Amino acid sequence: MSKFKLGRRALIAAVAAFGLAGPAAADGHQVLDSIHFLIPGGAGGGWDGTARGTGEALTEAGLVGSASYENMSGGGGGKAIGFLIENADSNHGTLMVNSTPIVIRSLTGVFPHNFRDLTLVSGTIGDYAAIVVGKDSPINSMDELMAAYDANPSGTAIGGGSVPGGMDHLVAAMVMEAAGKDALGVKYIPYDAGGKAMAALLSGEIAALSTGFSEAVDLANAGEVKIIGVTADDRVSAAPDAMTMKEQGIDTTFVNWRGFFAAPGLPADKLAMYQDAIAKMYDTDEWETVRARNGWVNIHNSGDDFLTFLEAQEKVIGDLMKKLGFL
Repeated sequence: MSKFKLGRRALIAAVAAFGLAGPAAADGHQVLDSIHFLIPGGAGGGWDGTARGTGEALTEAGLVGSASYENMSGGGGGKAIGFLIENADSNHGTLMVNSTPIVIRSLTGVFPHNFRDLTLVSGTIGDYAAIVVGKDSPINSMDELMAAYDANPSGTAIGGGSVPGGMDHLVAAMVMEAAGKDALGVKYIPYDAGGKAMAALLSGEIAALSTGFSEAVDLANAGEVKIIGVTADDRVSAAPDAMTMKEQGIDTTFVNWRGFFAAPGLPADKLAMYQDAIAKMYDTDEWETVRARNGWVNIHNSGDDFLTFLEAQEKVIGDLMKKLGFL
């Protein structure tokens, strides 16, 4: 069996600030007047949930006066990154959420920029990956999915919300490889929206879906899917009945970081305020409510620590993609 592990330190989240406050409010609690989140994808995805959940915690805890949100889809996240860079002088009040795809899509040339072109604010959380099947599927475990694949490889497609060679595809390939299958032989079908992927799952076009754990939990709670495998070391409290891959003899783990970036050239005092607000957020009950609800893992890295993490992940992911023929 092979093993691939990105480490338990992870990051991401989206934060952005319109009208920054002074060093702190008079009560010493509020750090920012307002925050504006730039979200590189549509409503309902992992980036959207991270930004809105972070905004909810920051505002309800009183660390930020108000939060606003802007969804800017396009180019696999490249449109929002390009917008932030090209309009840097007028976007020092904006924080953008991103995650592992900023590394993957830079490596594959989907867009010309990478994390080094932005101001690194802070990594905030990790979200495991999950494999799910439709609620009425006869498959109830990874063993049963592998048996279906062995019986009919071309008829046991796995879908995902990212392009071929993207994160959902990499997770599916990584899991299949760890299960002793030919990762390159797996039929992967990409979808550009969660609704389309769900329709494909329910119609039988795909046998299983590779997705983020928090999204899988939402779908499972709505009674639409069964979670048959999670890429965590241990079971996650948000879905305690969902077995890990390792429990099922598939020796692989993965966590997708999520964190915040700002425009290049962000003044040091503004950067410090963002980092202060995020650091203080972890000690609040409001954040714990959001974190537990989504099954996220706290993985906090700021500034130089964020850079070190991202550079290490770039190497690990790049090596995997080369091994699987994606680069």
